[in-house]
Amino acid sequence: MGIVLSVFFGAGVAMLSMVQTMPEASAAGLESFITGKTASMIWSDFLLIGGVCVLSILCSLLFLKELTLLCFDEGFAASQGWPVLGLDLLMVAMVGAVTIVGLQSVGLILVIAFLIIPSTAARFWTHDLKVMLMLSGVIGGLSGWIGASLSALFSKLPAGAVIVLVSAGFFGVSLICGPAKGVFPRWIRHRRLSTKVGRQHLLRAVFEILEDTQDSQVGPVRNYPVPLDEVVSHRSWSRSEVVRLVNKARRLGYIELPRPGHLGLSESGFGEASRVTRNHRLWEHFMIRFADIAPSHVDRDADMVEHVLGPEIVRQLEDELAQMEASTLLPPSPHEVRSSQPQPQPGEPGSSTKSISTDVEGPTG
Repeated sequence: MGIVLSVFFGAGVAMLSMVQTMPEASAAGLESFITGKTASMIWSDFLLIGGVCVLSILCSLLFLKELTLLCFDEGFAASQGWPVLGLDLLMVAMVGAVTIVGLQSVGLILVIAFLIIPSTAARFWTHDLKVMLMLSGVIGGLSGWIGASLSALFSKLPAGAVIVLVSAGFFGVSLICGPAKGVFPRWIRHRRLSTKVGRQHLLRAVFEILEDTQDSQVGPVRNYPVPLDEVVSHRSWSRSEVVRLVNKARRLGYIELPRPGHLGLSESGFGEASRVTRNHRLWEHFMIRFADIAPSHVDRDADMVEHVLGPEIVRQLEDELAQMEASTLLPPSPHEVRSSQPQPQPGEPGSSTKSISTDVEGPTG
């Protein structure tokens, strides 16, 4: 596309410079195709543009399902027996017709931008194709109306260029503020997700420290304050990162600071920590059973998917765990603080398996 556009545009400019030296240059009407003639359009031009617009809208509505399938999966459309070549020619014909009639409004140079920018701007606002089509039409119509109005209010402003600049302004606003793919909303969602993941890892670290210092087979895990330095070393965090996470969890009522250098889980925080730890081990079970991940690597991969699985899969994993034999163990978390002495294997004297207290229940989503 770059080669064809640049080569033929250069050839067109060279030919235009040659034609302009001819006496009949002004009668050729080439300048109107280069820069457009929005201000001098007549009723017949309006009827032509309106007719092509109505025809394009009707074709788009009648063949919306087929054109959508063609755009997203041409191979599947061909396998289902749809006339792929005919649909492709129909789409190219509509694009060509809109481009040709658009030459009179914005000119040859800017018509491609005016054809692409409204739909691209609409893509930042929605993931629904039908809504995107309507938004692109609205953005294109507003760009033409506002651009033509500005060109009429201020002298020596070409209407075609102003129309494209207005559409580019819509694109800039959509790029920054569009809720579906805009930069600012995506940054907000990323920050919220990062904060949520960090808070859950903090609660899980505190709960696993409590597990590691108690024998959960004797009784349920008890809640008491743990040293802040032990939490810092549990997952090789920086102290400033742990303090930041603690402050955010404290504002939500999950963390308490009973004395300097120590932190504890509140009643709601203990329940949330129990739920997070339990769910993470469900993810580990899922990765081992269904994704064929080695137990030594499962924790890293579970960190990536634990916030993706839905409640239906969670319930299925719970049923799987309930039906498992007692000798089948979940892998221990690599985040646990382990001593340098070798750990006894399951079934040997002194071996024990940590279990999560069942006296504290939380939401299972």
